[in-house]
Amino acid sequence: MNIVLFGPPGAGKGTQSALLVERKQMKQISTGDLLREAVKNQTPLGLQAKSIMDAGKLVSDEIMIGIVQEVLKGLKGQNFILDGFPRTVPQAEALEVALEDFGLKIGKALFLEVPRQDLHRRLTGRRVCQSCGATYHVDTKPTKQEGICDVCGGAVVQRKDDHESVIGTRLEAYDKSTAPVKDYFSKKGALAEISGVGSAEEVYGRLTAQMA
Repeated sequence: MNIVLFGPPGAGKGTQSALLVERKQMKQISTGDLLREAVKNQTPLGLQAKSIMDAGKLVSDEIMIGIVQEVLKGLKGQNFILDGFPRTVPQAEALEVALEDFGLKIGKALFLEVPRQDLHRRLTGRRVCQSCGATYHVDTKPTKQEGICDVCGGAVVQRKDDHESVIGTRLEAYDKSTAPVKDYFSKKGALAEISGVGSAEEVYGRLTAQMA
């Protein structure tokens, strides 16, 4: 089954995607990662995106869909997870058209639901390695040596957008933009809301039960 996995910042999408990749050999399609990779590799779409981002503008839905299409071409029957995409109804509609071109469809759109106070705790405590991107948490997954990545030895820091002063704004913006997407998938009969509270294994069990 191909799925869309979405939820607010701090809901645990990255953790669950990693488990699905490891245990079910699914392909994670993270548009943020794909965009950065396309820019780094200077693909035609990457060059277009870079010029737009350098001008301080948002990358268009058309370019994002194009980047996703490039990945879809090489799947060869492998099931996939769309992580962080679509973010808007126009993106969801364009995605549906793109998938039809490859004879594919979304089986479920799984939304991780986490109470606001838990999101604040998760985000303010999150730390990220500047070198390899490994993630930690000051309470639940601290580094062995403070400020040093266990994986590569790089510097582990708090992202600017995880500071208490901006988290509320981030979550409000996410709620506003995501509500129509949830409604879109609900009308398609594909939406399932899953509690993201508990251990990673508990959440994984709920998530995979919806995929059965």
